[in-house]
Amino acid sequence: MAEEASGILPDREIAALFSSGAIAAPTPPDEGQIQPASLDLRLGLKAFRIRASFLPGKGVPVAEKLPRLSLHEIDISTGAVLETGCVYLVPLAERLELPTGMSAAANPKSSTGRLDIFTRLLTDGAQEFDKVPAGYKGPLYIEISPRTFPVVVRAGSRLNQIRFRAGAGAMLGEAELRDLHAREGLVNAADPNISGGGIALSIDLNGDASGLVGYRGKRHTGVVDVDRKAAHSVLDFWEPLRLSRPGEMVLDPDEFYILVSAEAVHVPPDFAAEMTPFDPLVGEFRVHYAGFFDPGFGHSAAGGTGARAVLEVRSHEVPFILEHGQIVGRLVYERMAALPERVYGASLSSNYQAQGLKLSKHFA
Repeated sequence: MAEEASGILPDREIAALFSSGAIAAPTPPDEGQIQPASLDLRLGLKAFRIRASFLPGKGVPVAEKLPRLSLHEIDISTGAVLETGCVYLVPLAERLELPTGMSAAANPKSSTGRLDIFTRLLTDGAQEFDKVPAGYKGPLYIEISPRTFPVVVRAGSRLNQIRFRAGAGAMLGEAELRDLHAREGLVNAADPNISGGGIALSIDLNGDASGLVGYRGKRHTGVVDVDRKAAHSVLDFWEPLRLSRPGEMVLDPDEFYILVSAEAVHVPPDFAAEMTPFDPLVGEFRVHYAGFFDPGFGHSAAGGTGARAVLEVRSHEVPFILEHGQIVGRLVYERMAALPERVYGASLSSNYQAQGLKLSKHFA
């Protein structure tokens, strides 16, 4: 690695990991696979329908447990449908040989979260999902469970992404976050709530000029092809939501909603951000599957002025009332180990720069 600084590895250092053999795959990286601060991971040639989600446990390879839990094997080399309510395990094309002192973490891609596809990364010996310990050497697997729409996937489809962290990382503390906000304006709130190492995001339930505040996923739809852009009609899959009582809505249990933050978000080019996991003190709902915000998201020089965070929301167990301005999550910021060559935005044909309320790229 060219840089010794702690923090999130930028695009050119991710590319160097391929060159050094720290990341190995049967084929070179696809165009657009390496993002400013993350790497999209590609599905392999087969999927396993499994009885239930699992963790292999310390010292146990995933392949050792798979025969006992697998119901059947599916060839996805040319495409296959993954059904809602089922759990699948797919070996990924990439495997890792990380150097000592380098770890990684994974998250669903933004488009994956907006389709309500629940994904988690597994490694051999894993005792928790989506974490890759420092110096890990071995294969990678993705657990996939479509929740609302059946989906078509194939070898090479990219549903999750991984960030590499040098050293202990460089997460900003509360005082550093306040200083960064004072310099850069991380959100456009007049008096932002900064605590617990994160900056709060709240929900927008006032809507646009037409009163649209979000979308609710329909049941019993056709399939969504995860690799086809603008190929599906919005109204075949989504119910637009306009409120009779502006500023307040009831989340129905086990329904899936696309909503948007009240605040515009800014990630300066020398930082990366992540939405923190759901805090049970906020309420009985989960917000935001896809947690990574790349350097340059919402950055004016990259064409991102006014970009808001689209929120994937699902209520659990009981109906829950959301009100306009209610805090639904926090963004934490971490330093990059070095500046990326390209930031999120127009130069990368990024799908969600300068976004407001927006469904995934699959719908038109």
